[in-house]
Amino acid sequence: MTRGTPRVVSFNPTARIAAMALIATPLLISVDIVSAGVALVCELLVAPFLGMGWGRIIRRGWSVFMLAPLTGVSMLLYGRPEGKEYVSYAFAHITDNSVSLALAIMVRVLAIALPAVILSADTDPTDLGDGLAQIWHLPERFVIGSVAGVRLVSLFQRDYSAMHRARRARGLADSSRIRRTLTIFFALLVLALRRGGKLATAMEARGFGSDRPRTWARESRLRWPDWVLMVGALLVALMALVTAWMTGYLRFLGA
Repeated sequence: MTRGTPRVVSFNPTARIAAMALIATPLLISVDIVSAGVALVCELLVAPFLGMGWGRIIRRGWSVFMLAPLTGVSMLLYGRPEGKEYVSYAFAHITDNSVSLALAIMVRVLAIALPAVILSADTDPTDLGDGLAQIWHLPERFVIGSVAGVRLVSLFQRDYSAMHRARRARGLADSSRIRRTLTIFFALLVLALRRGGKLATAMEARGFGSDRPRTWARESRLRWPDWVLMVGALLVALMALVTAWMTGYLRFLGA
């Protein structure tokens, strides 16, 4: 692990995926602001210990923070009317119940999405593929093909930049932005088809289509820090639900 790399990289990628599921799934049981708020606070407090400062979290998850308020709008306007009514227009009703549900949904989206923002940082596709095949025992051909495809994403990014610079150098970048983007995307599609064919041929030539048991150059296994991460994620979710139950805010599926 090099300097500047978050400590979360030291965990097995499969353990990180499991931790995301363990903290997110229990939070779906209740739609209340207390359990979501407790989970969100715990995640923000733990993030620096995983090498993810709040500034980096904002840079990685800015889209989540922007879209989270939008998730509560429909609940705010069309949630079940209950309690004091503030605004009523056609089918839209803003009441005490709809306001509380909207806040709970927004905070819950953040509490569920934030672990993905933190734990997915700098995930190496090769390590992820090794873990999925060796620990979760997913089909080897599917895993290896997916890893190879993910690794080609960086090539497409470089190709896009190179094509954009080449068009500018030839004076072809003054046309409509939409037309220019569609032209480049069509060229990228052609490159993707060519690379996909070459990759499939190369993988078949090296025996990737064989039914024999496969050996692995890198062993992937779960260590005790990985178990600590998964157990900690589950404890955070359970603590959030217990807190909501003890304070009387627990609402099973928003009921």
